[in-house]
Amino acid sequence: MSTEVATLLEALPYIRQFHGTTVVIKYGGAAMDDPQLREEFARDVVLLKYVGINPVVVHGGGPDITAYMKRLDMPVEFVGGLRVSDKATVEIAKMVLIGKLNTDIVQRIARHGQPAIGLSGDDGGLLRCSRRSAPGGEDIGWVGQIDAVDPGVIVHVATDYIPVLAAVGADAEGNSYNVNADEAAAAIAVALRALKAIFLTDVRGWLADPADPESLIHQASVAQVKAALGQVEGGMRPKLEACVQAVEGGVGGAQIIDGRLAHSLLLELFTDAGRGTQVTA
Repeated sequence: MSTEVATLLEALPYIRQFHGTTVVIKYGGAAMDDPQLREEFARDVVLLKYVGINPVVVHGGGPDITAYMKRLDMPVEFVGGLRVSDKATVEIAKMVLIGKLNTDIVQRIARHGQPAIGLSGDDGGLLRCSRRSAPGGEDIGWVGQIDAVDPGVIVHVATDYIPVLAAVGADAEGNSYNVNADEAAAAIAVALRALKAIFLTDVRGWLADPADPESLIHQASVAQVKAALGQVEGGMRPKLEACVQAVEGGVGGAQIIDGRLAHSLLLELFTDAGRGTQVTA
């Protein structure tokens, strides 16, 4: 049996299992920055739609926001993996996320054969937010804590299109918030009762020792993640918190996978080995 046939046969039971389900994908990091990986990701998402899975893409755009802020001589500061955001920062974030990146992703997916629709947390009252603090209690400005999700617009769009959501939100008074894309993806996965929430990142997954790429934790329970969160720093902490949020909210499973690897999304969903770190109940 050829390798190609074996691969297709290995994927078949997973395609059958996932047919008709929703998978929420947090898109960011190298997969979003590298031109070749951008094309591979778009093809992978289109393939999911063709085999009967409903992909929902939630994206951030931290490096692009940072680049534009630096070009405008604006200070860039992070606390606990979250961007400190005054009103001007939120304005830049919305311009970059909605005006540039969201449109680019939608067009790229369309070029590979499936129509997509760009959304943000403002559309249809999708993400209702209030101000949050950093994990240590520090004031980080207009960074949104997601209080409520109304997934109606996504449900309506996803029938015929691939929804692509920029992670911003608003409160009842119309104030805009910069929202962590990992948290947004988890909240949307819960609201949609998704089968899986998948988070693309720039490392193999959750590493027991961040300095050792071979110390990958392949699987962890919610209890194990919660017990370790106090020792986790940087951008991995919001991802692990999002995994816990998703699984505790009823999502079937949450995975952190390496977006630097071409087709990591398909390898995670359609092969026996899987990739990255899986968080389960």
